[in-house]
Formats: sequence, structure tokens, C-alpha cells
Amino acid sequence: MRHSRTLTLSAAALSLLACAKQVPPSTAVAPPEPRSVQLLSATPERETARLEQKREDVEVDTREGERTPRVVATAETPSLRLDGAQARLCGDAACTQGFAVDNFLLLEVLDAKGKVSRRAAVGFTDSVFVGNEQVDNLGRRAFSFEANEVDVTSLLPESEPFRLRATALDYWGVGRVTNVFLRLEPGTGRAEDDLRGH
Repeated sequence: MRHSRTLTLSAAALSLLACAKQVPPSTAVAPPEPRSVQLLSATPERETARLEQKREDVEVDTREGERTPRVVATAETPSLRLDGAQARLCGDAACTQGFAVDNFLLLEVLDAKGKVSRRAAVGFTDSVFVGNEQVDNLGRRAFSFEANEVDVTSLLPESEPFRLRATALDYWGVGRVTNVFLRLEPGTGRAEDDLRGH
């Protein structure tokens, strides 16, 4: 009797060891891939005076041209989340080309309710105001930018859903914009020198 009990216990211990060695199928998730979302499609050059739509709530502090800029093109992304990614602007989906705009892009971050929470200007422009609020400039004052040159990560909420509206605006001479994409690179996160405290 004692021998059969020992044999039974030994068999149970062996079966437990055998179970412990079985490795379940991998549940590891592959790292997320970079994602590109088109902000604007290329719009050919047109004289400022021929651009009919104005952005009446925007004022450019300029001595040349019109203080109320005209709309070259505008579009808005679907709902997105940053979730630790770095966000930059490019001229193509693969982020191998730069982009150009005459005069500038007005980037507006919309929260889940559609309310504008932050704004920034990118391009060749003097001071830009929406109402009494001066809009921050991102990047250098220029018409053309290299791929990945303009980092918009600090403009976007870290974990809340958002939409990004891009409006190409012109106030002097001719207005145009090339393709502009928002590139989200997972896992690179915010820069150490981000002063917003997020």
C-alpha cells in the first residue's frame, strides 16, 4: 500500500513538472509600426488675390500684404492618440521628403469635443494672432522644410485623443503648399527639454 501511494505521488509530481515545462504560445505583441496621416494635399501656386476664402479669425502682424490671410488649403485628421510616439511633419508617407508652404501652416489641435486646445504656426510668417492670443511658431522661419525637421510632439496631448487641423494660409504674393504628412514614430516619446511639464 505504501509503495502504491509513493508511486502515485511520484506520478503526480512528474505530471506537475511536465505541465510546468509546457510553454504557452507567445502573447508578445510586435512593436507598433510608424504611422503617417496626410494633413494636406499639394495645392498648386496661385496669386493671393485669387484665393477667395479668408481666415477672418486670424491676423498676421505684417507691413506687407494683407493682415487677414487667405486659405490655400485646409484639412483635418481623424481622431488620433500620441501614446508615447514622436510626431513630425514630412512631405510623403514614408517621411523621406520635405514639404513646402507659402506662407505658413496654422496647426490647430482639437480635443475629443472638437474644441481647439493648442495652436502653432509653421512657415515664413510674421507674428500670428487668433483673437488676442499670439500663436507660437514651430521650427525656423522658412518656406521649405526637410523631412522630420519640424517636431510637433510638444503641441499634442500625450494620452488623450485629438484631431489635428492644418490650414495653409497666405497673405502676400502667391500661396501654395506641397503634400504634408503627420508622421508618428512609436516609442521615441517627448524630448527631454519639453517645457510643458508632461
